[in-house]
Amino acid sequence: MTSTDQKLEELKGKYASVFSAVGQQGISLSHVNIQDNKLYIAGTAKSEDAKNKIWDAIKQANPSWQNELIADITVDQQAASASAGTGTVQHSQARTYTVQSGDSLSKIAQQFYGKATEYNKIFEANRDKLSDAKKIQPGQVLNIPE
Repeated sequence: MTSTDQKLEELKGKYASVFSAVGQQGISLSHVNIQDNKLYIAGTAKSEDAKNKIWDAIKQANPSWQNELIADITVDQQAASASAGTGTVQHSQARTYTVQSGDSLSKIAQQFYGKATEYNKIFEANRDKLSDAKKIQPGQVLNIPE
């Protein structure tokens, strides 16, 4: 077993409650691997509420999760619209990210795009919420364009 495999198994064990919540919420996982020496989890939730429950489970499992976990949980807008009964179907998958303490747009861009210099994509997509790229607040929900 390689050190990467060992790290993956160790972190999967540490975050077992998160994987349990993923199952309970019907989250469809597309990736579970080690990326940048952190556990990387990517998946699609059927609702914003399901996504938020995963984030709650992550924070309960480890308040310092940012040091060892990257979670990219998107909401399937078609499923969310259908379950909300709005009848509106959006064809693009909207990704969102809830700002955590210590985050910057550069840090978030690094997480989603692999390049901190792509921060302006996020800033432009959130002009309705942000007046300054350097002023983001924990708890803000940002749209993350593809």
